[in-house]
Amino acid sequence: MTRDDEAPTLAADEQLLVLPDDLRHELKEPMGPIETDAERLLEAVDGPVIAVGDVVTYHLLQAGHRPDVALVDGRTKRSAVDEEIHDAVTEGASIEVRNPPAELGAPVVRALRRALATDEPTTILVDGEEDLVALPAIVAAPEGASVVYGQPDEGMVHVKVAADHRAEMRDLLERFEGDTERFWALLEGADGGT
Repeated sequence: MTRDDEAPTLAADEQLLVLPDDLRHELKEPMGPIETDAERLLEAVDGPVIAVGDVVTYHLLQAGHRPDVALVDGRTKRSAVDEEIHDAVTEGASIEVRNPPAELGAPVVRALRRALATDEPTTILVDGEEDLVALPAIVAAPEGASVVYGQPDEGMVHVKVAADHRAEMRDLLERFEGDTERFWALLEGADGGT
């Protein structure tokens, strides 16, 4: 993990999308219902679970459910998570990638695609920030899957993936700065790479 004063960077060919300042306010609104009880949230789940965030992943694990895909970065609200949470959510992490804050880089998009394609639960440990990965996760996850991410000081947002969510996230991601064409090729596997 990097310290606050040494944010991770990516090589120019690994940078894809950057969150523009004028979109930040839109991302503050939850994309689905907010739940504070992981067990109650899990009652509404009937497909794969993609967890974005350390605290969300921890609560799902405490409720006895290992997410099919978990993205964690060792931080919550810009501070390091407690050691107990860190140890629980990083145990068995199988992919490690860099992803700078307010960006979606090629390494994390590749890792997400790889994790969604496997039958084994996969934890992606992100050096940097994983928050924005909820957006491509909603686009790439199978119909009926659950993408769960944290809403600071409120709880866990549960997005049950459906066509309308995908369309909304596609529109949002198209408004990011950067190489959207390459981003879509990578997310949809049309780039031929892994």
